[in-house]
Amino acid sequence: MKLKTFVKGAAISLAVAAVSSAQADITLRHALTGETLDMSFAKKGGNTDKFKQFMQTGKNPYNGDAEAVKKGESLYMTGCSGCHGHEAEGKLGPGLADDYWTYPRNASDVGLFEVLFGGANGMMGPQYVAFNTDEMLHIMAFIRHIYKGDPKKAEWLK
Repeated sequence: MKLKTFVKGAAISLAVAAVSSAQADITLRHALTGETLDMSFAKKGGNTDKFKQFMQTGKNPYNGDAEAVKKGESLYMTGCSGCHGHEAEGKLGPGLADDYWTYPRNASDVGLFEVLFGGANGMMGPQYVAFNTDEMLHIMAFIRHIYKGDPKKAEWLK
């Protein structure tokens, strides 16, 4: 009887551990230092179901969503186009529509989010002051939508 109770308890513990690890959030890191990003700095209003989904999967749930792309374009034009160009062709900041990434991790949704949230070299400061995390996902969806590079190099398409 004790062995049966032990086995049953162990099975439940393993099931709970499996569910817990399956729901663990991804770890976001600063593009330059590799330190874990402090999400407590995030602007309010961005902790949406879509952002929570992103934190579980590392994939932007807005990619390919026409309405989200349109919102992302509007946000991009007001906050990003001054440095990256209206067509993301690059100006003061690098181009964003091709398959050359200053930070190779930008080929993934996680990497692109890390640079948006935490900033990078040069004039690219952290954007958590200007945009909430959900808005950043919309901007990313726009950037992915206008991509003109080699699809084989686009990790977010895999």
